[in-house]
Amino acid sequence: MKINIVELKPKKAVIKIEDTKPYFINSIRRTMLADLPKLAVEDVIIYDNTSALFDEIIAHRLGLIPIPTDLSLLNFREECTCKGKGCPNCTVRYTLSKEGEGTVYSGDLQPAEKTWAIKEDKIPIVRLYGDQRLILEVEAVLGRGRDHAKWQAVQAPAYRMEPTVEFDKEHKKEVKEFIEKLPEGVVEMKNDKIIVTDVTKLPILESYIDKEKIDFISIKRDPTKITFTFETDGSLTAKDAIIESAKILEKKYSEFGKLVKNLK
Repeated sequence: MKINIVELKPKKAVIKIEDTKPYFINSIRRTMLADLPKLAVEDVIIYDNTSALFDEIIAHRLGLIPIPTDLSLLNFREECTCKGKGCPNCTVRYTLSKEGEGTVYSGDLQPAEKTWAIKEDKIPIVRLYGDQRLILEVEAVLGRGRDHAKWQAVQAPAYRMEPTVEFDKEHKKEVKEFIEKLPEGVVEMKNDKIIVTDVTKLPILESYIDKEKIDFISIKRDPTKITFTFETDGSLTAKDAIIESAKILEKKYSEFGKLVKNLK
């Protein structure tokens, strides 16, 4: 297997993978969505809320705020030595107290320890008017996307197989005429080959082929060469998300292998 990092940002990654199979990439994708842990607000204690929103709406919005997650420092609450009571090893606490005209943002959540400060600090929670106020306390715990969407660290993980465009050599003239009709930057012709210059614009080529009812041009996809793209909500970096997902998947394969060996 060959891996080429096309783009790697704190919240986005584009990875080209060769000598692989779609089912393997899809396994990583599903692991990211369902099994990758992250912190999210689970318990909310509202001491005072005179805003225009009900307590339940405030709690829902708090649950969707991305919380910076360090998986090396935290345990799942149900697996912690505190037996689910909630200790610093499994629970991160925040307080919020705001009164008067203005917007309450995610950055107004004050952590018990500064290392857990909210990075996405401009997410609006509620607008306060006059002398309205909001005072609350929350607890954030680790969870997985399969339990609730608020624990889903990765958004829109997707993959596509590398396309190749082939054409009937007897229709070379018609192919050149067809390419001239396409918008700029979709494909180009080099050494009697059609090169896709921008894979994201491939649907444009497909739509033109259908529209013109072209039967001498075909698009094939190579299942051994795949581009994998995903973004995170900021609770985990893209690098941490892919590495942790690979570790989880490896562990699942290992456990499955042990179970298969025990079959009689």
